[in-house]
Amino acid sequence: MNACDIDIIKMCLGGNTDAFEELITRYKKLIFNTAYRMMGNREEAEDITQEVFIKIYNSLSKYDPEFKFSTWALRITSNLCVDWLRKRKGETVPIEEVYDLKDNGLTPEDEYISKERQKRVQAAINKLPDKYKELIILFHHRNLSYQEIMGITGETLTIVKNRLYRARQMLKDELSNIDKEGEARWNVGKSVI
Repeated sequence: MNACDIDIIKMCLGGNTDAFEELITRYKKLIFNTAYRMMGNREEAEDITQEVFIKIYNSLSKYDPEFKFSTWALRITSNLCVDWLRKRKGETVPIEEVYDLKDNGLTPEDEYISKERQKRVQAAINKLPDKYKELIILFHHRNLSYQEIMGITGETLTIVKNRLYRARQMLKDELSNIDKEGEARWNVGKSVI
């Protein structure tokens, strides 16, 4: 089906439940990836993805075609993720990284260093307060514009820019602390040897 989103939405609202399958096909990867980045857990991301589509289906009549459908869907995704994160505050959840195993020309050592760096960055992102974590994911992982982020979060441009700046500073500090801790452990280990 090559119809635009608004035509598909009109078909859904007209009672064509098969048309909704097309929206799911178009947006399930975007919604799942966003949920996975925010939650750091595949099962929770899958559950949230299902909840997002249920919420979208039940709220299609409220969709404002002035905005891109993807922006509206990501706002719903982001809000559900933040709600889930609030509910599980204090729980520790392991981060499972999924890596693509294609040959990228790196040596095994370079590959290992790259994966460790990715783990450190993701761990630092996960330590951010939700309002900062959300913006980092939307801007750097989803490559959304400030306008799109404003549409998703409902925040002003000034707040979005300020929070992104603050989030980057917090990440820089956290990664610096992780590097210092790693150096300290390395130096202790060397002195024991």
